Amino acid sequence: MNTDLNLLRVLDVLLEERSVTRAGVRLGLTQSAVSHALSRLRHMLNDELFIRGPSGMAPTPRALEMGPQVHAALNQLQAAVAPADFDPKTSERRFTVISGGYASAVLAPALVGRMAEESPLAELVVSEMGPDMAERLDARRADFMIAGVLAAPERFGRETLMAEALAWVVRNDHPLASRNDVDLEALVSVPHIAISRNLPGLGEEGGDRNAFISHASWEDAGAFTNALAAAGLTRRVGVTVPDTYTAVAVASRTDLAAMIPRRLALLSAAAGRIKLIEPPYPAPTVDVTLLYLKDRLAEPAIAWMHGLIRRVAANL
Repeated sequence: MNTDLNLLRVLDVLLEERSVTRAGVRLGLTQSAVSHALSRLRHMLNDELFIRGPSGMAPTPRALEMGPQVHAALNQLQAAVAPADFDPKTSERRFTVISGGYASAVLAPALVGRMAEESPLAELVVSEMGPDMAERLDARRADFMIAGVLAAPERFGRETLMAEALAWVVRNDHPLASRNDVDLEALVSVPHIAISRNLPGLGEEGGDRNAFISHASWEDAGAFTNALAAAGLTRRVGVTVPDTYTAVAVASRTDLAAMIPRRLALLSAAAGRIKLIEPPYPAPTVDVTLLYLKDRLAEPAIAWMHGLIRRVAANL
């Protein structure tokens, strides 16, 4: 079978974008040219590859099976013909980092600022978490992942970027906001916002050891639970939300209190949305980690971005 590499590039981008229009923009092609390429691929592979649905172009099992191999092969070809040295000042490379809302808010602004200074032509893509995070890293669709990960498969490097302290937050005019002596009993006198971090692709300790193992929540170190047990107190959870941004939004408009990462709490407090309350018990920190395929640090561009992310985190 004679395969046009340009057709494989179209397949690769369609798997990322799930849209003929967006794929055309990425590739510098018209929508009709992308559709024509897709038609040729369907004929060549005897498979529909993509089926149009309400949320875009859904890949078939055959397309999903081919995707990682095609993407890896194209990357290897690109690396083979690319200059041996990476020059950040002239490179137009696209870097993709998987992260949740916390890292996007805390790290991304500083990272973008440093990239504008050191590599003004490069592009940063911040990609959301999902069940295929390991697959995206393996297939080199993503370069790094930033998350609270405790363990990862052996092929991944895992480094602590920074330790994140925790803080309780309430709205600015909350009855607890004006107090300087919020103790544990006062803290549990109001309902709480629980944050569930059951993200697809991130398991809890004791789960699948071939997966990324993460903190169950920002509270899962057990210090708060232990403090309540020692004092003979219980708390009432008024609502459970999927992320810290939702927790801040709810806390800023209700009587509920939430525990969130301190750096994120300071950003929201600076915007005048909430008031911080220091934990009235010894609260441990949570490690924020950087993950990547170990063998990719041999690539000059990846090694450069790895160093940049670490420098940005160190300065926060």
